[in-house]
Amino acid sequence: MSTEAQRAPVPPRPSTPPRPTTPPRPAPYFPPPPYPGATAPPPPAVPPPPAHTRRPYRAVAAGVCAVLGLGLIGGAATGSWLISDSTAGPATRSAYTVGRDAWHSIPVNTLFPRTLKGEGAGPGGADRVWTRLAVAPDSGCATALDPLLTKTLRTVGCAHVLRATYTDATASSVTTVGLVFTEADTDAMRALSTRFADEHLDRRADLLPRTYPVQDSPADAFGNRQRASWSVHVLTEVPVVVFSVSGFADGRATASPQPAEQAMASGATTAAAQAGLGHEAKGVADRVERALRTTVADLTEKPE
Repeated sequence: MSTEAQRAPVPPRPSTPPRPTTPPRPAPYFPPPPYPGATAPPPPAVPPPPAHTRRPYRAVAAGVCAVLGLGLIGGAATGSWLISDSTAGPATRSAYTVGRDAWHSIPVNTLFPRTLKGEGAGPGGADRVWTRLAVAPDSGCATALDPLLTKTLRTVGCAHVLRATYTDATASSVTTVGLVFTEADTDAMRALSTRFADEHLDRRADLLPRTYPVQDSPADAFGNRQRASWSVHVLTEVPVVVFSVSGFADGRATASPQPAEQAMASGATTAAAQAGLGHEAKGVADRVERALRTTVADLTEKPE
């Protein structure tokens, strides 16, 4: 038998290749039910969400907002306090309250300016200019006033006295002007003003203010014997009494001082009148009084 005959016949090649066989799917697994009395296993624990990490810039921003909020609240509270204080009752901002403290709360150069200008304040309407020589230390009434005038002002309570001495442009006359700060209220000051007017106390030569001499100046010899004319005015808008006394710069004595109003009268022939010392006393006192009134009015004016 030949070799070819012994070979097995070769099957013919299929025209379409056979599809691969799909392996069978495994059956789903179901755990067996628990036996009676058994406890079901707990469900798996769910991990907690990750903690929220606060970013630094957010913390800083929150702090800034808190500070700004406190600042706004504090500013509003302060504003309310200031507004309520500025519109406080009359007792807290009255002219009497301000005027009573003016002896230390108002600058001395405001109370007693270095230069006083008196347009038309001299005899015949002549202009006057007065220069301040010195300011006396704060004192009581016993130092600045004669005893009887001190006693007369006792009803209003003499608390402080401020004085300054001036001289005119020619240095021929000298004038001491003063402010008596009292402890009185409106009624007491009005009562004192009425008494001065009714009893003509401003004309009595035993109720004179005292001088304030200034060493090495035209007022060096300005003492009590040199008093030639004077003025005393009780204010009712503020608790203050304004006074002045004038004399000759050469130190000459005057036997009979004359009230400023009388020395300024037409036809007056006394030495004080002829020298214009009545005009000096009244002119200086009027301007110091005016400066005080203006300053107190400005300090008591309420903002709109």
